[in-house]
Amino acid sequence: MDSFVSVASPDEIAAVSAALRSLPNDNSALAALWKIYGAQPVRLLRTQEGRSLSRARYERALEFMHGLEPNGRSDWPYFLYTTGIVTQLALSSHLLDVGFPDSWCARHVGLHVDRSLAYANVTAFGYDCPETERLMQVLSPYWKWNQQNVAGGPLPDDGGFTPDLVRALVCGLVDHVCHVTGHARSRGRAGGRPS
Repeated sequence: MDSFVSVASPDEIAAVSAALRSLPNDNSALAALWKIYGAQPVRLLRTQEGRSLSRARYERALEFMHGLEPNGRSDWPYFLYTTGIVTQLALSSHLLDVGFPDSWCARHVGLHVDRSLAYANVTAFGYDCPETERLMQVLSPYWKWNQQNVAGGPLPDDGGFTPDLVRALVCGLVDHVCHVTGHARSRGRAGGRPS
């Protein structure tokens, strides 16, 4: 999946973020992202199927948030890998809701949560949090935090994040997804939010 998408350095990502913030709030920002990431342009079309899939992704994000609880598994790579899963599920909930096809996301976004946040923000997500943006860059692509990838080797740079800060950032992001998409937390899953 990642072989379809060009990889950008942290400096290039920061430059992209700064350039996107300076663009007018119209389709030019989305077109710029397609060009930057070498993605095929796609027509955004909101559908009932996309809305249902969006809701399912949001609910899965809440389920995976249990892995971020303070009494959960304590190894740092697993925590960051789970963080990547939660954030990708949450952000893809927004992308699907605004009309991105799931197959397009799989091919052109993959496991790059920084790209998910960038695409979300140019499609009315409106989440301006520099620390969350920095966390997305540290996590991307989040497969690099999978235990099988870090076993016996050096850990990727974690950006100096702590579990408590990561939990706070992820909770803020997931809450924002809830607000923007209108997906209410179901009673059975309300406990999925780490404390």
